[in-house]
Amino acid sequence: MIRELGKFERVGAHSHIRGLGLDENFKARDVSDGLVGQKRAREAAGVIVRLIKDGKMAGRGILLAGPPGTGKTAIAVAISKELGKDIPFVHVSASEFYSAEMKKTEALIQAMRRAIGVRIREQRTVLEGEVVGLDYNMIPNPYNPTQKIPESATLTLATKDEKRSFSVGGRVALHFLTQGVEIGDVILVDKETGRISKLGKSEKAKKSFDIGEEEVVAVPSGKVEKEREFTYVLTLHDFDEANARRGSIFSLFGGASREIDNEVRQAVDEQVRRLIEEGRAELLPGVLFIDETHMLDIELFAFMNRAMESEMAPIIILASNRGFSKIRGTDVIAPHGIPLDLLDRLLIITTEPYTRDEIRAIIEIRAAEMGVKVSKEAIERLTEIGEKMSLRYAVQLLAPANEFAKLRNSEKIELQDVERASSIFSDVSQSSVYLRKWEEKMLGM
Repeated sequence: MIRELGKFERVGAHSHIRGLGLDENFKARDVSDGLVGQKRAREAAGVIVRLIKDGKMAGRGILLAGPPGTGKTAIAVAISKELGKDIPFVHVSASEFYSAEMKKTEALIQAMRRAIGVRIREQRTVLEGEVVGLDYNMIPNPYNPTQKIPESATLTLATKDEKRSFSVGGRVALHFLTQGVEIGDVILVDKETGRISKLGKSEKAKKSFDIGEEEVVAVPSGKVEKEREFTYVLTLHDFDEANARRGSIFSLFGGASREIDNEVRQAVDEQVRRLIEEGRAELLPGVLFIDETHMLDIELFAFMNRAMESEMAPIIILASNRGFSKIRGTDVIAPHGIPLDLLDRLLIITTEPYTRDEIRAIIEIRAAEMGVKVSKEAIERLTEIGEKMSLRYAVQLLAPANEFAKLRNSEKIELQDVERASSIFSDVSQSSVYLRKWEEKMLGM
């Protein structure tokens, strides 16, 4: 019996965002790539993306400032989509830097180095072809004589132009067994490390099953043994952790220390510079997005101010929904709770509250992303709730309203479902009224 498994799908808060929704002249479309409204902010973000790609944002940062629920995080996510998959994008909350496991400045350094990528290019000798012969030399397992393990193997690979046999050691032969490599498979083997990649089934191989997941591929042409360039991206933090583990004997018995010595980072920086000078690597400064910026204290702000001047620094995007407030750790009042000397280094992008039509469009997009149908009356009611209360609250009502629709055996959310959901859940203003009513019975600090 073949049973189809259900697919798990999680709809995130910003999973519908595909980009900034700009045309070729950096003009924002009304609704595009999952974004609605905020045209001035999106156009400014588009310029930022171009500057980052051209390497002209070094030593500067960006501040996304605006009221809660006006799309600051959405714009940051859209920037990451526009930059591409190879450009590192690290999203953290400022509160994450305050951990008992490491110093706050160490946490900031690690976040910054996770946002800097190194694209490495390597020439490797590989064996590629169809498996036309695979003979194992089996011996009793020294730890369990009732079982047998491969001591060695003889592998025969063929392309359209050549056929060759290779002797294979026990470790690689065991890897062949665990990977399920068999005659008819088209494989790629790194000759130095023995790492195996199954590319699929040869189109010439006889099919054994009517249903299967293996892809049918063409038999490669040319020689079996060839040189091939591989490209992969690591972050500076990946290099740091690898070198820190290598340098400590205690890493043999457990995880490496969460904090990394400056000497290790300096050695990594020199290693990366050497790779770049040799033409084997390319630096990819990415983006570090720090939400809830007002949670940072004066020490972290000072550290960040200095770090921006480093030649190996990512683009730092801060987000704030605060007005004039105290800089944490001081009694100084400053815009957004950020020191003025750091504000001077930031390009500030402001967001504004959404209009009624924009709220309606966002709710429709979120409903489509969730795969639910909503009647016009329900959409209008949710739009009204979003305008009077908050957009986030209106979007959150979609899920419980959909559950009430299911109880009615309906595939569409109707007005009654929205009303029922809004009657049992409270928004911020309703919760405030509740607190004032029962304030005397509530526990205080």
